[in-house]
Amino acid sequence: MDVLYGLHPVEEALRAGTRQIDHISVAREREARRDARMERLLDLASAAKVRVVTEPRVQLDKHAKTDMHQGVVAFLRERKFLALEDLINAPVGPSGYRFFLALDGVEDPHNFGALIRSADGSGVDGIIITERRSAPLSAIVAKSSAGASEHVRVAQVVNLTRALETLKKANVWIVGLDERGTPDYTDFDFKQDTCLVLGSEGAGLHDLIKRTCDHLLRIPMAGSVSSLNVSVAGAVVMYEALRQRRRPLTPPEASKPMKPRKGLGS
Repeated sequence: MDVLYGLHPVEEALRAGTRQIDHISVAREREARRDARMERLLDLASAAKVRVVTEPRVQLDKHAKTDMHQGVVAFLRERKFLALEDLINAPVGPSGYRFFLALDGVEDPHNFGALIRSADGSGVDGIIITERRSAPLSAIVAKSSAGASEHVRVAQVVNLTRALETLKKANVWIVGLDERGTPDYTDFDFKQDTCLVLGSEGAGLHDLIKRTCDHLLRIPMAGSVSSLNVSVAGAVVMYEALRQRRRPLTPPEASKPMKPRKGLGS
């Protein structure tokens, strides 16, 4: 059974309603001095018919394996991941284009959580992770994502290269982020079905994944370091994609036919 802790992540799990919550434990000390946030959470639990029990705070420390739980721990049934086809066949969002995020070996749960939070905020249609070399959807990830992990659609695949090839067959452009890539991320046209691929902390994209990508984009750096943290870099590109997709087409753009594009991995 999965454990989720913290007021906001547990509240978001209740609001999302996508996972079955077995019960919620509230620290006896916290229950005795309820505030507005706790009252709201308990009201949501009552509406969802989720059982709430009280336990000593020290017991919640053991459940969460940390004392940073804010007096609330939820016990959830194991999460079932989507299949890649579920993402491909889902209805297209309001932008008219599909946008996916694929993670090639992101193993730090804080980075994973931060990426999920940015993906949710920027309207990503789904995240693709691998069974191996990937941070699990743990309580730390949920906490780092501020509860967004309960809303974002996540598909798990065995082989990322094969998954990217499948996306290509579904007319999705595969773009990786690499410090030696070209063009700059702001020069890429995100107003088309796209999957952004991010590499692992430090090592970046694996060579086979790079060769599978249609384009390798870079974030220009003006300082002494050559690259950004993966969660920051991912957020930068995801929000550029959102900016482009939200910009209304001017008449010249609307009437100009799209030129066929050829990518590195074509």
